[in-house]
Amino acid sequence: MKTAVASCLTALSGVVFLSLSPAPAAGQAAAGNAQAIPRQPDGHPDFTGVYAGPGFAHRVGPDDTDTPRVSTFDKKLFPPFKPGGREKFYQKSTGDVRHDDPTAICLPDAHPREALAPYAQQWVQGPGFVVILYEYMHFFRYIPTDGRPHPKDLELTYMGDPVGHWEGDTLVIDTVGLKSYPLDAASFEEVRYHSDSLHTIERLKHIDRTTIDYQITLDDPEIFEKPFTQTFQMKLHPTWKIFEQICEDNNRCEAGHCASDNQKPSK
Repeated sequence: MKTAVASCLTALSGVVFLSLSPAPAAGQAAAGNAQAIPRQPDGHPDFTGVYAGPGFAHRVGPDDTDTPRVSTFDKKLFPPFKPGGREKFYQKSTGDVRHDDPTAICLPDAHPREALAPYAQQWVQGPGFVVILYEYMHFFRYIPTDGRPHPKDLELTYMGDPVGHWEGDTLVIDTVGLKSYPLDAASFEEVRYHSDSLHTIERLKHIDRTTIDYQITLDDPEIFEKPFTQTFQMKLHPTWKIFEQICEDNNRCEAGHCASDNQKPSK
């Protein structure tokens, strides 16, 4: 009898011990996920690899494939225009491709449109820097990540001046110094132009080992009353590599002017 009672007490004490043992905290689970993402030797998340950027649907298919698409900025997210801002932003096509779509004559698509292109992009990360190699037109961005400020004597360029810093596991890229240019490939009847005051802030963080949350904020004080933010995703493709893409090699009928050997025979 004593043995039976002792056995019951032992079992009950085990139940009490289990009920009082703390369950794994949500913070512990989050910490586990944080440890699962790739990291550099300095502890920062490692974004190294070849990605399908915002210009893809991210429906990964057989053999590590993905579906390209033309991504644009959602006009539903646009804040109110400043007086005269709408006219600066929405510009009628003129028939001059240098204005309507400079990429038609192999001029750059520039930042931030480059980031939305349906081409692969390779990220190379090292101590204190990140380099982005864009397959489309072979453009690149060198981004110091040591928190330095922008230089004071900036010259306006297609890709602007990017500087980066870390906020925990989030990489923040701040870009200014952009020349006024088409914002995206939204329309060829009415071109959406940003001003040379455009300031972008990109924020990147891992959702998991192969998926990046890519958030970009656009602040154009000559166009809009306030900044707006749009979120995309990037998908790591371990088997991909950057290919050579030369616009001039395939630029037949440049600006609509076709040489006789580039015209299709009429049927």
